[in-house]
Amino acid sequence: MVIAINKASYLKDYQIKFQFSDGTMQTIDFKKFLLAAKNPMTKKYLSKSAFKKFRIEYGDVIWDDFTMCFPIWSIYEGRI
Repeated sequence: MVIAINKASYLKDYQIKFQFSDGTMQTIDFKKFLLAAKNPMTKKYLSKSAFKKFRIEYGDVIWDDFTMCFPIWSIYEGRI
């Protein structure tokens, strides 16, 4: 079965809730990842206004022009 993200909703702080085509729901908190990031291009998403501007494209969660992205399977498994 091919898994797709049906919906992604910003919750609060650095949390996004994902709903998948098989009915699975996953809430991911990106805060630890962002705080540990060394790349200044990634660190800019500590700004909540920038963080909230994610989108789903080609099955991945991305920000801007793929400045930061996560593959669907990592999100599905709850690991980033």
